[in-house]
Amino acid sequence: MKVTIDGQAIEVEPGTTILQAARMIGGEVVPPAMCYHSKLKGSGGKCRCCLVEVAKGSEADPRPMPKLMASCVTGCMDGMEVNSKSSDRVQEARKSVTEFLLINHPLDCPVCDQAGECNLQDLSFEHGKSESRYIEEKRTFEPEDIGPNIQLHMNRCILCYRCVMVADQITDNRVHGVMDRGDHSNISTCVSQAIDNEFSGNMIDVCPVGALTDKTFRFKSRVWFNKPFDAHRECTTPGCCGKTTVWMFGDEIQRVTGRKNEFQEIEEFICNECRFDHKEVSDWVIEGPRKFEKDSVINQNKYFGKTETVEIDTEETILLGREEDRKKISMAEIDYNEKIDGSQLDTNNKKS
Repeated sequence: MKVTIDGQAIEVEPGTTILQAARMIGGEVVPPAMCYHSKLKGSGGKCRCCLVEVAKGSEADPRPMPKLMASCVTGCMDGMEVNSKSSDRVQEARKSVTEFLLINHPLDCPVCDQAGECNLQDLSFEHGKSESRYIEEKRTFEPEDIGPNIQLHMNRCILCYRCVMVADQITDNRVHGVMDRGDHSNISTCVSQAIDNEFSGNMIDVCPVGALTDKTFRFKSRVWFNKPFDAHRECTTPGCCGKTTVWMFGDEIQRVTGRKNEFQEIEEFICNECRFDHKEVSDWVIEGPRKFEKDSVINQNKYFGKTETVEIDTEETILLGREEDRKKISMAEIDYNEKIDGSQLDTNNKKS
């Protein structure tokens, strides 16, 4: 079947959704998605972030669809034409959805462990507004420990259901889910039971916001201060692939996560033993640095290639102050291993 998205045509298999077709094309035509996860059956259709405009239904029925459609649950038809980023109507709808998701979401980015790899941050950056029209009091919940290594911050939750689906599909005896209804809906455990199954840590990885946090990494570091490396170990837990990303600060492994693809989705799930119990470098076979997007916050100020010398072509008198400042900052003539007495300080001050 032939599908055209924002003027770019692609051949897809029957059963392919619009979102999957857009991801095959890549680039800016890919709609954002907060609830859809390719490894979780039945995911999608809840956050409405991936809305697109179907300008032509198919060759058999070329009529446009009157409403915007959720691309993650809408199947492709032969001859379908879709407008994603090129549609003003779609852009306005995504801004409205983003505003709705942020109604109860607190401005926790300065203290949230998810900052720097948060899907909601990325969504807000592209489709968010600088002001809020919501003047009512936000929903508030107390942080809740839902296991020995996981803390739930329900204030940040956007009810994407990903963590519930992980518990349903890759773990036994799910004990948490969505409680209450309407604007009282929240993720919690049934009768305050602790989540202690072997794969519960994957809920942290699939959470698109900072609602589920790793207590072993909590407040230790920002992700952009860590260096991610692909690593693996021979794991004996049934169902665990043993392939992970270890996040290192110097020679210390500060956290372990599953490997994510370019759409921030987990490629293979890992067990809690790999995630929480093995934080020594000797526990892992380090494969090499993790590849990530060039626009990622983790990639900022990291240059692996050869850089050219920058020359400032201007009048010499203009740069005199800059040259003096450079000397003061570098202070190459001072040995920092020796104590500086008062006479040296006076001399330096006079030079300044």
